[in-house]
Amino acid sequence: MAMMTSEETKAFVLRAFDTLFNKRDYAEAAEFWSETYIQHSPQVEPGRDGLLNLVRSLPETMKYENQLIVVEGSYVILHGRFSGMGRSRASVAANVLRIEEGRLAEHWDVFQDEATAAESKSGLPMFGNSFAALDRQPAPTAVGLSLAIEESKGS
Repeated sequence: MAMMTSEETKAFVLRAFDTLFNKRDYAEAAEFWSETYIQHSPQVEPGRDGLLNLVRSLPETMKYENQLIVVEGSYVILHGRFSGMGRSRASVAANVLRIEEGRLAEHWDVFQDEATAAESKSGLPMFGNSFAALDRQPAPTAVGLSLAIEESKGS
């Protein structure tokens, strides 16, 4: 199989993410991910089915937006935002993918809650040119977690 150019690789990976995370077309998405897909993310079950099943379990309101994509050989790094997941905040993520034989073969990621304008010491947003509004549906554990943090400060 001929190696894709950097621009072809970018288009391929962005199509894969849009197909899975935004369009929720699982049959088509499966064509982008290898049958032997290796998942290094601790919150996702192994393999391609683990990824597809995770996305199936997330709210239909979830949306992926990409800001930056970099290609180096068979590796691709995406900087993007996942929102509408039923949490109080969107997540900004760095996704690292390895492509093998024209399919997504391996994945690592780093997720972080998106900071508000008040939380940004630099005054700059983590994603895009403006700060995102908080999602309207906080996760059930978000209140418990913030209480635990506040309680620990009082100790």
